[in-house]
Order: sequence, then structure tokens, then C-alpha cells
Amino acid sequence: MSVNPMTYEAQFFGFTPQTCMLRIYIAFQDYLFEVMQAVEQVIVKKLDGVSNCDISPIQIRKCTEKFLGFVKGRFDSLFGKMEQLFLQLILHIPPNILLPEDKFQELHPYSEDQFQLLKKEIEQLQEKYKTELCAKQALLAELEEQHAVQARLRQTLTLFDELINVGRHHGTSDFRESLVSLVQNSRKLQDLRGHIEREGAGLETS
Repeated sequence: MSVNPMTYEAQFFGFTPQTCMLRIYIAFQDYLFEVMQAVEQVIVKKLDGVSNCDISPIQIRKCTEKFLGFVKGRFDSLFGKMEQLFLQLILHIPPNILLPEDKFQELHPYSEDQFQLLKKEIEQLQEKYKTELCAKQALLAELEEQHAVQARLRQTLTLFDELINVGRHHGTSDFRESLVSLVQNSRKLQDLRGHIEREGAGLETS
């Protein structure tokens, strides 16, 4: 069998030409073996009907194997020539022929150095993409944090608006005055709560 890998032919056919020839060789061997078995069975059956026959089945088997070896040797010799013709004339793509998927390379050829530069540029672009992706994730996280801060700020502004409205309701238009009033009222409520708790404790002890 040929040792030439014939990779371009394998790209076109979907299998290596050597594999094709090997399958043909194996298929013929299997067929030859089956035929010789059938011939042997026919000979043995015919000799069973002959009286005073001195040929035994063992002798027939030896003759069959000898003939099989002779035929196989002749086939191997012919198959070598057939394989050479197939690989050179039938399953061979001439060097001046390009497959359709390789036509672009003919129109835009490039050297090994150009390929390495292109590969390096691709790697640099991939690293840049990863960096920009990380930066994007960081910006999204910061934007989410800003949204949370804005939500808290809106809550605070709403609280201030409510305080101003409460101050206006009680006749205080200035926010500082309303805040002071709110603090004073809060202290009064705390004092009143403490007084009530102390009186409640005194009642429990009595």
C-alpha cells in the first residue's frame, strides 16, 4: 500500500484513497475465501457420490488451500499494479487543481510570516475584547450602584418634601423652623413616654 498520505485528495473525497484501495483489497479477499469454501463443498459433495474414491476431505482441503494461496499471490501482484494506476490516474488530484474552498487562497495568497502576523493580531484583538468586556462589567456594576443611590436620594427628597408639607400644615414655612419644631416635639414625646413608663412602673410596684 502507498505511504503517501494524499491529504488533499482526502479533503475532496472525504476519505483517503489508500483507505479505499484497502477496502477493495479486503473485500476481494473475503469474496475469494467464500468462493473457495463453496467450491470445496461442491467437490466434497460430488466425490461422495463416486464409488471407490480414495480422495479424502483433508486432501481436498489441502488442495483448496494451495489453490487459494496461488490465486491470492497472483491477485496481490495484479492489485499492486492496479493500486498504482488508481492512485496516480483516478484518485489523484493534479497539483495545478484547486478545490472550490481553496480558490480564495489563490486570489489572495499569503506567506507564513503574514499568517503569523495575522494570528498575533487575532490574539491581540481577543485580549482587547476580554479587557473591554471586563470594563463593561465594571461599568454595569457601577451603573447599578448609581441607580441604587438615586433611589435612596429620591426617598430622602420625598421625606424632606413630606417634612416641609407637615411644617406648612402647622404654620411653619421655613424648613429649619419646621425641623426644630419636629425635634422639639420629638423630645416632648420622648419625655411623655418616659413619664408614662415611670408611672406605670410605680403602679405595678404598689
